[in-house]
Amino acid sequence: MGRIFISAGHGGIEQGRADTGVIAGGTTEAQQMILLRDQIVSELRSQGQEVLSVPDDLSEIGSIQWINGRARPGDIALEIHSDSSSNPSVRGVSVFYILNNDERKKHADLLLLRLLRRVPNFPNRGTKADTSTGLGQLRFCRQVIPASLLMTVGFLTSPEDRVLLTNKRREIAQGIAEGLAEWSREISGVISPSTPTSPPSPSETTPSYQMINITINNQNYVEQGILINGNAFIPMDLVDRLGVDLTKSTTARLVQYQGVVYVKAIELRDYNITVNWESSTRTVVLRTILKICPGFIDKIVGHGNTSEVQMIMFLKNNNEKALEQFPDIARLYREEAEVEGLSYDIAFSQMCVETNFLRFGADLKASQNNFGALGSAGGSSQMAIFPSAKVGVRAHIQHLKAYASLEPIVQEIVDPRFRFVTRGIAPLVGQLSGRWTADLRYGDKIMAMLRRLYEHSNLL
Repeated sequence: MGRIFISAGHGGIEQGRADTGVIAGGTTEAQQMILLRDQIVSELRSQGQEVLSVPDDLSEIGSIQWINGRARPGDIALEIHSDSSSNPSVRGVSVFYILNNDERKKHADLLLLRLLRRVPNFPNRGTKADTSTGLGQLRFCRQVIPASLLMTVGFLTSPEDRVLLTNKRREIAQGIAEGLAEWSREISGVISPSTPTSPPSPSETTPSYQMINITINNQNYVEQGILINGNAFIPMDLVDRLGVDLTKSTTARLVQYQGVVYVKAIELRDYNITVNWESSTRTVVLRTILKICPGFIDKIVGHGNTSEVQMIMFLKNNNEKALEQFPDIARLYREEAEVEGLSYDIAFSQMCVETNFLRFGADLKASQNNFGALGSAGGSSQMAIFPSAKVGVRAHIQHLKAYASLEPIVQEIVDPRFRFVTRGIAPLVGQLSGRWTADLRYGDKIMAMLRRLYEHSNLL
């Protein structure tokens, strides 16, 4: 029988200070998740399960290393978090799994179902691939060696969810514990979950992995990959051919098998290569955007590659009501960005990040027509307000051009803070981090959104 690792999200030291996570209602995410984690551990041990509780003083990376250093075949791992929203009415539970792993999705569904059976008061927000998150991936889902999932147990910013977390802690823990025990039983005895980081000793049994097919841009590749714990691994030689250097990556999981070095295919997604899986043919499907977009896709000055219809469908897929108030938003971004010589794909993706797909929030309202979360001039405590969606999009594009280019603005300036920007200081998306917002991962979030847009449009 495999063991169960469980980690409470937050509580450790991140960037030199204690990470409390979300703070709301007189409590913190770290406090609530640690209490819940301890209850889950108690429930599992009462069932005779072997449980390893990740120390609370570790950082995110430290927690992953702690688990990986102790991992054995058949183990599983779960990290629990609470979510947050600027809208206190947003509630519910989700479970995240690594993209394109059908087995992991099945176990995410199982875990979510067991919790909701015990506590049906929680809204069901479903199971989701980790690419749907702000950064486009979750380290816990990707870098932990045992099969791993990340669960968000309610929204700490919701008064109703806070009551459940406080008053229904045991029931929540029982539901999660039941799901973990069932998940553990299902995969126990499977050799493949362990990913060796060095060749096994002569006394150890060499694992046997299933071979899989590989296609690149609809062409069959001559070598095969391997399947480890439901994840596709591809030969490093192929990675080199694609112009990607993973040898210096501190997070890429390399496996040596039968004299060949393999790497987890999903690692390529950060290098603008899409990775999909065809179950019927047991094929990992790779596609590269370089065929439609030579150069760097993170250059703000440039052109767009999507159509208005593709942008509209992407927006509707993420918010069914997005176009009710702004039916022309895709056209406006294409037109305004093309006038100023910017990539409308990047500007549109930034809008999706800032407005949460036009849902807006407490600090930014739809009536302000402020799609880039632009500040006001003159020390106003309120964000900028624009008379129409067209003017709001134009201001966003102008502010983006101020950062990305030294070229003059084509149209009359409507951006209230244009004159405060050091022109051309941030020609790449990543250079907006710490400038457009204080978030040092801001550029990563926009790039993650851009990749989602291209994948949804079948361009990547």
